[in-house]
Amino acid sequence: MKLYIQQANFFFTFTICQFSAVSAETVTTCENDSVQVLQCANGVINIQSALYGRADMQTCNESRPASQLNDTMCSLRGVEDFIRSSCDLKTSCEINMNDIRTSDPCPGTYKYLQTTFTCLQAVHLITCENDEAQLICSPGCVIYVYGANYGRRDQTICSEGQLPSVVENRHCSNPTNLVAQSCNELESCTIPATNAIFGDPCYGTYKYLELAYICTCNV
Repeated sequence: MKLYIQQANFFFTFTICQFSAVSAETVTTCENDSVQVLQCANGVINIQSALYGRADMQTCNESRPASQLNDTMCSLRGVEDFIRSSCDLKTSCEINMNDIRTSDPCPGTYKYLQTTFTCLQAVHLITCENDEAQLICSPGCVIYVYGANYGRRDQTICSEGQLPSVVENRHCSNPTNLVAQSCNELESCTIPATNAIFGDPCYGTYKYLELAYICTCNV
């Protein structure tokens, strides 16, 4: 079984409501840059907001004339949804600016990508297609699933021994609540990462199940 696990160095003994106070981080990438990187040292990414365009005259304004900064009501639709589908539940995420610059919401304005996210401290679990995901808590603690995605959002994960053609599609995202429905409030849970359970969001692509969960314990 191929099982990729990343877990915080301490065990959760809090109720769910105590995880709400998580500080947010904002990353800004100017239009001419190539990649925006989001990173959680512990836990998984939870996108709060994203903007591609311009909302003020100060951001990414170096050496730019005022005429390229004046439009502060410039925003490309769909950017936040795209970044959520690309980055939520990952421990790190690289956003190719070419994937963002698909259309120009305000020609002549120098734009930027600004993303705000939090890091949810959680067990990060990836299970390759046709293997089984195992969610485990210690006795007296139960599972709470933050979210799950079945598909492929990275060309390198679960790629060993696979043909390049079945791992090249990195825009195959299928968020699912089936893991939460099956596993929440249990001490342990096993769920197959198969098309029979989650459907096939991208035929011909070798997929994986990516999820994040915590163990909530009575204190």
